[in-house]
Amino acid sequence: MTIYIPKLPDEAPFSAPQRAWLNGYFAGMMGGDTGETNAAPAVVEEDFPWHDPAFDLDERLALAKDRALPRRLMAAMAQLDCGQCGYLCQSYGEAIASGAEKSLGKCVPGGKETSKALRALMAEAPAVAAPAIKAEAAHPPGRLIAEAVFKGAAPLNGEGSAKDTRHVVFDLSGTGLDYRPGDAFGLYAPIAPELAAAVVAALGADSALAVERDGRRMSLGEMLSTILDIARPGDSVVEAMMKHATAADRDGLAKILDGAADAPLADPDLLDLLLKFPAVRPPLDELLASLEELQPRLYSIASSPRAHQGEVHLTIGVVRYKRNGRARHGVASTFLAERHPPGAGLRCFVQPAHGFRLPDDLSKPVIMIGPGTGIAPFRAFLEERRATKAPGKNWLFFGDQHEACDFIYRDEIEAFQADGTLTRLDLAFSRDGTKRIYVQDRMRDAGAELWAWLNEGAHIYVCGDASRMARDVDAALREIVAAQGGMDEAAAKAFVQKLAADKRYQRDVY
Repeated sequence: MTIYIPKLPDEAPFSAPQRAWLNGYFAGMMGGDTGETNAAPAVVEEDFPWHDPAFDLDERLALAKDRALPRRLMAAMAQLDCGQCGYLCQSYGEAIASGAEKSLGKCVPGGKETSKALRALMAEAPAVAAPAIKAEAAHPPGRLIAEAVFKGAAPLNGEGSAKDTRHVVFDLSGTGLDYRPGDAFGLYAPIAPELAAAVVAALGADSALAVERDGRRMSLGEMLSTILDIARPGDSVVEAMMKHATAADRDGLAKILDGAADAPLADPDLLDLLLKFPAVRPPLDELLASLEELQPRLYSIASSPRAHQGEVHLTIGVVRYKRNGRARHGVASTFLAERHPPGAGLRCFVQPAHGFRLPDDLSKPVIMIGPGTGIAPFRAFLEERRATKAPGKNWLFFGDQHEACDFIYRDEIEAFQADGTLTRLDLAFSRDGTKRIYVQDRMRDAGAELWAWLNEGAHIYVCGDASRMARDVDAALREIVAAQGGMDEAAAKAFVQKLAADKRYQRDVY
């Protein structure tokens, strides 16, 4: 049988050397050559059983252990296809394996666990020669980056809440950006100026000092504020510092690199590292070269374009916490809530959803599970279902800490109930009673009806925290399937996996 190797068309948005390298890479992946052919490329399907955020890292790596290096690297990612790294999980693994991408710390949701696994996998792999092109991870071809006008970030929580959730609106007029419910919105937000200033001071440097990185020349202060990620420095920063450390400091840095339980710092930013190790100062150009570029922040879109023409809405939790004895702040969330004035522009883009879409058949029932800011895409879904007059039933599970102050979008949700868009609403406010109740508990309470909806062809969606909520929801779903369907654990697991394979179980988790 003849196998035809996919080739990029001449009109693809790549230079001739880039096309040549990519065509060679495709050929290498499929075991062919790059000879000319007019035949249509073969459709090659490959299963990725580890591509499920509900699996632990060890489970994912075990499922991929006999696969080629790019697939084992893919299995180490967080499996969210969130796009924060500028890739999908599959293409990030392929880029690392090929040598096109040197950074092992771009998987934000995977964090230290993923970067550590990637380092171990690459240490076992044979050396790979770097390709002749540089991967444009942060700005992949075809992504439209525009400047949208920020209209405001209105508080959503009531008095007494421990949270600060904002309803954020951008005006897309004239940007050329459009979106569909389920998509995410990417924002290029700068580092807080006080953090950049503190890093400059800890380095004993001058903020106005001219520095250069990848051909870009600017002041040190500007580079630390807008170009480099000093809030989440990668392993390469720690490795650079280890080269210039005494034995004692090198031991402490090594524990941070390995994520050891007795490490002197937990999840440090660059300022933490500089303050903890005042005697360790790599040359400035070496330190700057070791820092990752500041990546855009992605947020689930909370609006339907049918309901808010020319606008995009987001639901953002403002991140503030203490770590290593210092106050820490979310880069984009605090920028929008505290520093960016309404009417000002901000560079942004739309990240299309990969497997988080409403069913094409409008008659299909929809079950949505989204506590806290996880409500965002479901506000968009409900607006879309109302606008399209979808006849299918809609069921929302929502929860947070306190009903009185944390029932965000309450008026809108009750309006969806009143006009018949929202068929059923189940609420879980965990701090209002003596027993903590969560959305997964409400799912179990309604297990028989949830099973009935699934048998009617319902699509089920989950949005929220991957490490806790999404896992608990997944476990609850399997329990319901086992109990209501009369299945054992293995059969229930296979049933849920089949729902996912049929795109009837979709997750937007982070």
